[in-house]
Amino acid sequence: MNIDRIKSLIEILPKNSGRDVAGHVAVRHQGGRHKRFYRLIDWKRDKDNVGARVVSVEYDPNRSADIALLQYADGEKRFIVAPVGLSIGQTVKSGDGADLHVGNSMRLGSMPVGTVVHNVEIKPGRGGQMIRSAGTSAMVLAKEGGHIQLKLPSGEVRAFDEKCRATIGQIGNVEWRNRVIGKAGRSRNMGIRPSVRGVAQNPRSHPHGGGEGRSGIGMPSPKSPWGKKTLGKRTRKRKKYSDRYILQRRKGK
Repeated sequence: MNIDRIKSLIEILPKNSGRDVAGHVAVRHQGGRHKRFYRLIDWKRDKDNVGARVVSVEYDPNRSADIALLQYADGEKRFIVAPVGLSIGQTVKSGDGADLHVGNSMRLGSMPVGTVVHNVEIKPGRGGQMIRSAGTSAMVLAKEGGHIQLKLPSGEVRAFDEKCRATIGQIGNVEWRNRVIGKAGRSRNMGIRPSVRGVAQNPRSHPHGGGEGRSGIGMPSPKSPWGKKTLGKRTRKRKKYSDRYILQRRKGK
């Protein structure tokens, strides 16, 4: 990566090691990762009706997907997540006048039923917030009353405002889920510190701790270090505002 050519699109990602403002551990098992730059991704794709050429497709240490560097006709450069089939030299465009080609972005209302999409907005103009990791995609199932029904990777069917934007195609780097970490040192470079099982700890440190020899957890169902149930308890709010947009729940494991 040539830093000088994209200096306006990167910034140093600060290390926090899972600490809060007081310096206390707020998120366990984090810290010690390699220094890296954060790439500013264009989630909004709001530069309409201006063609952009794909300059490069690059690795991004901050996410599972690869990213593509776009150079617009007016000289501006932006990063986007790279979908399957996007190649160097290809031209992409945003706006309702764009063709139905991989990498183009437009409103969901302008897409025909059956279109495969990613980087989907939840609220119009806010920028893509869903379907952003490697190998994922959603499909346009139906159009009804100003809303578009999408089938998400989890199997959930959800309604979106027709003004919400999405990008055409499936996100690339599909084989990412088959990666093998290989050694403990790679996890440490990624900023993941070791996790100690609760049954191996003292009773004062974890509800599963204590006992003579290799004993079980000593309770009907497992708990977190802070005593909250961790299996079977639903954690979603009972009356969440987005419930009305969920037409079919995701399938259980």
